[in-house]
Amino acid sequence: MASSSSSLLPCLLTLFLFMKISLATNFYQATEITWGNGRGQILNNGDLLTLSLDKTSGSGFQSKNEYLYAKIDMDIKLVPGNSAGTVTAYYLSSQGSTHDEIDFEFLGNLSGDPYTLHTNVFTQGKGNREQQFRLWFDPTVNFHKYSVVWNPQHIIFLVDDTPIRDFKNHESQGIAFPKNQPMRMYSSLWDAEDWATRGGLVKTDWSQAPFKASYQNFNENACVWSSGSSSCGSSNSQPWFNQELDTANQAAMKSVQEKYMIYNYCTDVKRFSQGLPPECSLP
Repeated sequence: MASSSSSLLPCLLTLFLFMKISLATNFYQATEITWGNGRGQILNNGDLLTLSLDKTSGSGFQSKNEYLYAKIDMDIKLVPGNSAGTVTAYYLSSQGSTHDEIDFEFLGNLSGDPYTLHTNVFTQGKGNREQQFRLWFDPTVNFHKYSVVWNPQHIIFLVDDTPIRDFKNHESQGIAFPKNQPMRMYSSLWDAEDWATRGGLVKTDWSQAPFKASYQNFNENACVWSSGSSSCGSSNSQPWFNQELDTANQAAMKSVQEKYMIYNYCTDVKRFSQGLPPECSLP
């Protein structure tokens, strides 16, 4: 009997640890609604979070933890119907005028038209690294997973586990890379009718309000920043910490970019008339 109990102990311990990790994705425990005066709500015992936007205000939330490197996953169902003028933002950011930032932004559109997925990377307060895509599915019908892998060598954007963008660390070529400033996860739903849809040509139809985006399955595998340092454990226990794209994933990313990318800053010679950013000429 004692031997049977001893053999169960590792299984029970593993189950306990798994439960702790699972509980960390509960929105009550892992996030806090920061603005919107009740327009953001945590529901279903913490398994669901919704943000809404009306003509008075939008809403937003953030992670309680700060990270210095992380893999962040979130399932999001975007504003349905005529969402023109709205932006659902989901991003990592530090604070201050020289902040670092890693952006997913979903730009709403007229009913039946595809959403635009806008990505960007800021280092030391400087962005201008936009890539935009048309999503190959309707993001308003079901939840889809949007992920960021941020490790010392890569920032990888993924949609339903398919990589769409890989911003590499090229510090050896003098190109800044986010590595010193801890970041939180933020998300918000807000009105950007002056630029979001066709450069502001299509305005928000407030008769459709309130607009609503929904969130579930927030997962933060991260080096958590606390008291001026980060705790990551062994990098061997954090596979994302050394993650890079293998040949198959590089091919998948290339396919997405060829089919669905609608803007790439590295090809915008009109905008960068004095020369494209230096990383654009690197492999």
